[in-house]
Amino acid sequence: MEKLNRQLFTNGFKFNDDLKIGKAAVLPEKVIQFGEGNFLRAFVDYMFDEINAQGLFEGGITLIQPIPGGDFLRNILNEQEGLYTLIARGREDGKKVAAKRLISCVNRCINPYVDLDTYNACAKNPELRFVVSNTTEAGISWKDEEFITDQPQDSFPAKVANFLYLRFKAFDGDKSKGLVFIPCELIDDNGKTLKKYVLKHAENWKLGDDFIDWIETACVFTSTLVDRIVTGYPRNEAKELCEEFGYEDNAIDTSEIFHTWVIEGPAELEEELPFPKAGLKVIFTPDVKPYKKRKVRILNGAHTCSVLGAYLAGYDIVRDVMNDDLFYKYLEDALNNEIIPAITSEELTHDDLKGFADAVFDRFKNPFIDHKLLDISLNSTSKFEARVLHTIQEYYAQKGELPKILTFSFAAYLAFYKGTEIKDGALIGHRGNDEYPIKDSPEVLEFYKAAWTGVDTADKAAVAELVKKVCANKDFWLGSDLNTELGNFPEVVADHLYNILNGGVVAEIKKVLA
Repeated sequence: MEKLNRQLFTNGFKFNDDLKIGKAAVLPEKVIQFGEGNFLRAFVDYMFDEINAQGLFEGGITLIQPIPGGDFLRNILNEQEGLYTLIARGREDGKKVAAKRLISCVNRCINPYVDLDTYNACAKNPELRFVVSNTTEAGISWKDEEFITDQPQDSFPAKVANFLYLRFKAFDGDKSKGLVFIPCELIDDNGKTLKKYVLKHAENWKLGDDFIDWIETACVFTSTLVDRIVTGYPRNEAKELCEEFGYEDNAIDTSEIFHTWVIEGPAELEEELPFPKAGLKVIFTPDVKPYKKRKVRILNGAHTCSVLGAYLAGYDIVRDVMNDDLFYKYLEDALNNEIIPAITSEELTHDDLKGFADAVFDRFKNPFIDHKLLDISLNSTSKFEARVLHTIQEYYAQKGELPKILTFSFAAYLAFYKGTEIKDGALIGHRGNDEYPIKDSPEVLEFYKAAWTGVDTADKAAVAELVKKVCANKDFWLGSDLNTELGNFPEVVADHLYNILNGGVVAEIKKVLA
């Protein structure tokens, strides 16, 4: 079997007809990317590959390994000359679909910890324009560091400050050589936060007012919202897929079909990066917050308001929940009748919200992704506050009544967190005769362990008392006392919880939807 490399473009190799192929030529490196992992390769690199293929952008990407060690993937990518196959799979308009693409926009991968000179040379490349990153949520954080030049800085913001200083000196402060940063880390205001820390390093290192002014005026730090489930290397299918392709690819990447990238920055950025023109779901906007609210309330909110009850009802995988008519209606009513009506936004129309919600159903039913409910349940206390409680509060403020499904989901959350023993860092819950781990912060687990200890679940008054105790815990609900701020919320929740504990989730959902 042939090994995947760029010689296949010129030696007469016959690629499969269903494989889209990016540009064969090695393109000038206009993008550096901190992070060589599955997500960026299936999300950002896919999009650059598409605009290259359509002749809208002529740029290659250099991947930078953001942490020391872990050379395995770097070596594979370099052996394959940056090439790898992306398979995007899922459902669209109710149909199973798969799109296969040979990504060719990546030129090479550099480990600055073993090849600092090559990495530093990237800063002096006159054609470089964009910097993309995904260094995990912890990557954009502050760490006080000394300025060094003989090895990479430790933290990502310090690396960026050092990299920019090299560029600033190489081009004598030429403002046309500023860079555009497009971070993909999952934190609020990721670009603004990165810029703040970069400037702080420049100031602490006393690199000069001219350099600080160059960062402020020549460079652009966008804030972004990314949305695509990436399932990575298909270990169990890799051999079969390579036989299908006719070449050996050790860096295959897989993802869902759906993608959305919201980029907050100057309007003219869309001219430099014509992703929308290429038909990609990329939105350039002066404010990313409405789009984040849409994602958090609709996509994440749909997960959080359903998975805990569904798990107690006996389900383990999101797709199986969606194939149950009762739970499908539960989610459909929650989204259309409670979540979407509570979202007020000048930027997003009802059609925008409804279209996003409709796509959620296809995503949840993706036949290629086994999304485990227990994985989604991690840290459900903070997730409920951010994803569901705010919708309940806004719905109540607008209509003067409680959203019945979302209120029920709070009771399902409490039932899921029923446990009186902590073992191996998890509170132990019970589904029938089986144990399951409830994973959250230590203070949350200790609270629920104490709250549930000694509660007689057959005693309505005891269940109601537990609900009041939870509702009064302002630390969980960002200072809100849910006993007093949402009408008869604790009483309704207590009724639902008592019925769940004594009659089961399914029977109570049927009552809620009746």
